[in-house]
Amino acid sequence: MTYQLNEKQYTHTHKQSDDKRCEYFLKKVSDFEEIWSLESPDGWVELSDEDGQVCLPLWPHPDFAKAWAVDDWADCQPKMIKLDVWLDRWTEGLEKDNTVLAIFPVDNGEGLILSPEELHDAILAKLG
Repeated sequence: MTYQLNEKQYTHTHKQSDDKRCEYFLKKVSDFEEIWSLESPDGWVELSDEDGQVCLPLWPHPDFAKAWAVDDWADCQPKMIKLDVWLDRWTEGLEKDNTVLAIFPVDNGEGLILSPEELHDAILAKLG
């Protein structure tokens, strides 16, 4: 179940560095066992990082994802991926597709870029 997020928490977290937002992401994902991304009528939203590599943006809460659903992505909706499904299916599939992950991007920044395996290992370490 998604945690409650008030405006003060949203604003404070949104202003943090990429590394701090990644730490926040890992804690919330581990605690609530949910990962959020954006889905359009055509499928999952993908970005290109500064090197041109395909990235899947991920957030710890639907409100952060929803903030990205503007302009070209106005028809997108936050969609939750259960953590067990992510760990069982997504990591391997994204690795095969050579897709990297944009962890908790904000505004026009791409967030911290991790490989699916790096995220998988970080989540497992957080889960203990």
